[in-house]
Amino acid sequence: MAQNQVSGMETSAISVLKRAVELDQAGRFQESLVCYQEGIQLLLDALKAVKEESKKGHYRDKIKGYMDRAEQIKVHVNQMKEEGKYHEQIRISEDATGYSYEALFKAYISSVLTEVWVEDPYIRHTHQLYNFVRFCEMLLKAPCKVKMIHLLTSQDEADSSQQSSALAELKESLSDQGVTLDLQYSSTIHDREIRFDNGWIIKIGRGLDYFKRPKGRFSVGYCDYDLRHCQETTVDIFHTKHTKAL
Repeated sequence: MAQNQVSGMETSAISVLKRAVELDQAGRFQESLVCYQEGIQLLLDALKAVKEESKKGHYRDKIKGYMDRAEQIKVHVNQMKEEGKYHEQIRISEDATGYSYEALFKAYISSVLTEVWVEDPYIRHTHQLYNFVRFCEMLLKAPCKVKMIHLLTSQDEADSSQQSSALAELKESLSDQGVTLDLQYSSTIHDREIRFDNGWIIKIGRGLDYFKRPKGRFSVGYCDYDLRHCQETTVDIFHTKHTKAL
């Protein structure tokens, strides 16, 4: 493997591991664990490619240090989950970017995830319906086998036909992917909450609608939500061993 390729892997690893340490120090342990694992894998790939023994030793020392910290975090997170005390908070600042659904939910999606509950009163207007489609697409691309998505929302009194037809179309499209959309309406729903059957509960102050409107259809961020500016909101993450009982 060419030296510049090894250098590229090392640069990527440094970037990911720097982010892991920042998240670790901020108490965002589940997210930091994902970054540690990605960074460690990049260092392992680089280790396989280098020839110099001195550099191999350097990589091994770094890998061991990060693996030890990742294991400590894993033990801590598992203990907190067992005790029902796990809580992380993410504050998304005004105009922040980098908070697509993939980026926000990645750390909490595991291979055992099969069922998702979304309670959000504002899946009504066109851009909110598109948000929910994006959320469903994120689940379909994730390393899990979601079979059921439950949506509890409120009806759009001004134009219920658009909302109904859009969700009916999405339901049929998800069915083609082997996923059932269970749709229910409530006139009293207020809170916003997303629950995964692997135990994670994510509460977002603004629900799925925390993105700002892009300047135009051909503006950066219109298609890629990682590049879209956000509205200020708070995300609270909890874990329970009995999600379905909630």
